[in-house]
Amino acid sequence: MEFICNICPRKCGAVRTDNEGAGYCKAEALPRLARAGLHMWEEPCISGKNGSGTVFFSGCNLRCAYCQNYEISAKNFGKTVSVSRLQDIFKELIDKGAHNINLVSPSHYAHVIIKALEKPLPVPVVWNTGGYDSVETLKALEGKVQIYLTDLKYLDSAIAEKYSAAKDYPEVARRALGEMFRQRGKYILDSDGMMKSGVIVRHLVLPENIKNTKLVINYIDRHFSQGDILFSLMSQYTPAGDISTFPELGRRIRKSEYERVCRVLEKSSITEGFFQELSSAKEEYIPDFDLTGV
Repeated sequence: MEFICNICPRKCGAVRTDNEGAGYCKAEALPRLARAGLHMWEEPCISGKNGSGTVFFSGCNLRCAYCQNYEISAKNFGKTVSVSRLQDIFKELIDKGAHNINLVSPSHYAHVIIKALEKPLPVPVVWNTGGYDSVETLKALEGKVQIYLTDLKYLDSAIAEKYSAAKDYPEVARRALGEMFRQRGKYILDSDGMMKSGVIVRHLVLPENIKNTKLVINYIDRHFSQGDILFSLMSQYTPAGDISTFPELGRRIRKSEYERVCRVLEKSSITEGFFQELSSAKEEYIPDFDLTGV
């Protein structure tokens, strides 16, 4: 397989082949995976009792400086697999009792994921993304993805450029979120509280960046009503990645910072979703990327 890639909003036109990665994401044409297994640390309506069937893709079209999965997102650690092997992995996870198939950082492999999902799965498919997705690519996924679990990292373009080299992230992510909601509409939970369909928006609070978090909360508050989406406010930031030039990111968020954003959330009309305790900021919650299940 060889193609000129314009899958993501960077539209870098890289030539990707089966044997050589290219472009900003450094991805090959075939999917490269770092881990596949049951994961218990997603939102309760995703992990449930049995776990979410997570498939971690190597490489990333954002490669945020602080990424807790830096080993695979920037260093591209992993193993290349065929489309048929990816389909087998889905089946193996379902056989183990996975509530869903959770595709983590999948954006740059949308072209092969679409092929792997030609036949509908008996469980929901979760598109677990950094939010930097093109509307055209999302439209190609329509009907194949039941749950969009998307970040809304930044609504401050200067911060997006600083940490993720994506000045256009706010505009791109807003358009992507709009398309996700157009496709799936109001979220649906089953009788056990497990998500069957819909959108979850995640936001990770970063040290010294409380203003950006306020912008995100206010945006969600203004643009969505009760019953539309679930909002997940995350306090789990742990210093990781390549943050040597960003000293402000060299610590976890302070209690006072998190209390400030929680007050903003409490004053909003957002009542449906999740927020983390500060104790969730632990390295032990980062999976071992050791090719398990690949």
